[in-house]
Amino acid sequence: MMRNFIVTIDGKKYTVGVEEIEGTESATATPAETPVPAVKEASKAPAAAPKTPASGEKVISPFPGLIKNLLVENGTKVKKDQAIMVLEAMKMDNDITAPCDGVVTFAVEKGTNVETNAVLATIG
Repeated sequence: MMRNFIVTIDGKKYTVGVEEIEGTESATATPAETPVPAVKEASKAPAAAPKTPASGEKVISPFPGLIKNLLVENGTKVKKDQAIMVLEAMKMDNDITAPCDGVVTFAVEKGTNVETNAVLATIG
């Protein structure tokens, strides 16, 4: 019987398959191919997955980091260069701004770890 787990080592996520062989277990590790959602606090109700519209200008992460805060609500009208979220990287808070005027639709949630070039939101 094979069971899969996701393990984070030095910030890199691995998918680990553990298979029982004649009463013993062995493990193999391969880099995870899909992002793993951030762990949510047990007291919070599960949130629906954010939806990204097909059209609009994408807000891209300039570097890897942690989404520390969303500064506006999903569906809010924003102006070009308005701060819409805070991305923490190397213990520094960085404002991520809207590239144009429009309505923001977030593709990430507060507490999510993102990589460089990840889509954070769409302004449409």
